[in-house]
Amino acid sequence: GSGIVFRLVDLHSDTNNNEHHTSEISVTELIVRRGQAFKLTLKLSQPFNLDPSEDLGTKSRFGVPGRSLHSASAKAVWKAELQRGSSPETGVLVLIVSPPADAPIGEYTLSASFKDKEKVLANFSVLFNPWSSDDWVFLPKEEERREYVLNEQGIIYRGGGDYISPMFWDFGQFEQGMVKICLKMLDLNVKYWLNPADDVSARCSPIYVSRVVSAMINSSDEGGVVMGNWGNDYSGGFPPTYWSGSYAILKQWYNSYYRSVRYGQCWVFAGVMCSVMRLLGIPCRVVSNFQSAHDTNKNLTIDNYFDNNGAMERESKDSIWNFHVWVEGWMRRPDLAKDGKYDGWQVVDPTPQERSEGLFCCGPASVTAIRNGEVDLKYDVPFVFAEVNADSVYWLVRSDGSRTKIFSDTETVGQNISTKAVGSYKRVDLTNTYKHREGGLTCMDSRGRSSYFFSGLRLFVMQVSGGSKVNQELTAEVVFTNPIDETLSDCSMSLSGSGLMIGQEITK
Repeated sequence: GSGIVFRLVDLHSDTNNNEHHTSEISVTELIVRRGQAFKLTLKLSQPFNLDPSEDLGTKSRFGVPGRSLHSASAKAVWKAELQRGSSPETGVLVLIVSPPADAPIGEYTLSASFKDKEKVLANFSVLFNPWSSDDWVFLPKEEERREYVLNEQGIIYRGGGDYISPMFWDFGQFEQGMVKICLKMLDLNVKYWLNPADDVSARCSPIYVSRVVSAMINSSDEGGVVMGNWGNDYSGGFPPTYWSGSYAILKQWYNSYYRSVRYGQCWVFAGVMCSVMRLLGIPCRVVSNFQSAHDTNKNLTIDNYFDNNGAMERESKDSIWNFHVWVEGWMRRPDLAKDGKYDGWQVVDPTPQERSEGLFCCGPASVTAIRNGEVDLKYDVPFVFAEVNADSVYWLVRSDGSRTKIFSDTETVGQNISTKAVGSYKRVDLTNTYKHREGGLTCMDSRGRSSYFFSGLRLFVMQVSGGSKVNQELTAEVVFTNPIDETLSDCSMSLSGSGLMIGQEITK
């Protein structure tokens, strides 16, 4: 017999996984992050020639397909080098293997060839790397990486109006089998079925992967994880309030050969998506928006129609939800600007609301673009902009079908946008990252240096005398309470209404 050249491979899974921040997932299966080297040891049944050559079959080559050397235009070129301390003369090779920072994430097979012999040595997984500055998901602060990648517990905010209720959620992204579950999810997406090669190649991009995950979490397209239900009949499953974590849902989906789990609503979709994103290595957090608009016709307003008697003239497809929950993923957006203007947090929403490029998915939409109202940018910026910033417009519909705008409410939509704080269970208000302040009082301090901006009606007490009647003037006294221990000067307050007031009074 010719003998076995490759006798043993040691993947050093324990130490490699520890260095790659994946030891919480496994210490027996090799799981590495791209853009970071890992070590493996090959034990051969005969000495290894220190001067490798193609003629002797000892020159290792990485590439797809098969034996071809990579071309000058090749994407994602891996590197391997012999570590000092190797003992080739005794057949022990210690290799340092480096996956590039733009390698597609997923499962890989490592094989080695010697002359005409080739052997599969191992299978391992490659994930995104928020610790690597070359990776598009690089997150500079360690405490944020601990929160948005490694933390398996969190809080999701629900409620309505000024009543915000926290619920604990167990993300469980490092539970047993989660790598297989999440990578299987990628393989079941419709783009993979249409063109497997292009889909797997595109998994180098967190922009692409997060969009795919957004579509796969809901069951509105084939094979999704969670089925939505906004009614009262939950037969055949559990009500959305039953769930308190992601792992039970993902495990049930996987073990049932990918039958959608019944049932979820927005916070369930978002909680499950956050788990998948963190497992894959994309920093992620769950965000709740109160008084969240659903704009169906992309006109950036929520339209309400009334007849002369004040009755709802017809049902509008637009609506305002008490709250809505999505996730933010952290990534670069070189597809939008080369200067990094739109890098950072991106809204990705797995709740099926409107189709985007034919599928029920949403995002990633740059939070910077949303705040700036740049609704021409991809993906789905107009929809998310409306969720936090739409005006609620009330129309009078006359008998002849003509419409007159009665009132436009610019303040109700998009309040108390909330997420869990880094390293604690406090609530952080993100509203100012999504929208510019609307209305309020602007002042200078007594030294004329710092400027203050107060928005929030609790600073004002308004008293109306003489009652209010249509087509009659009324008098209102406004009392302002200074919220700080500074003497304020040069203050101005504006009072305005939508066609209901005589002019606009400005008081200094």
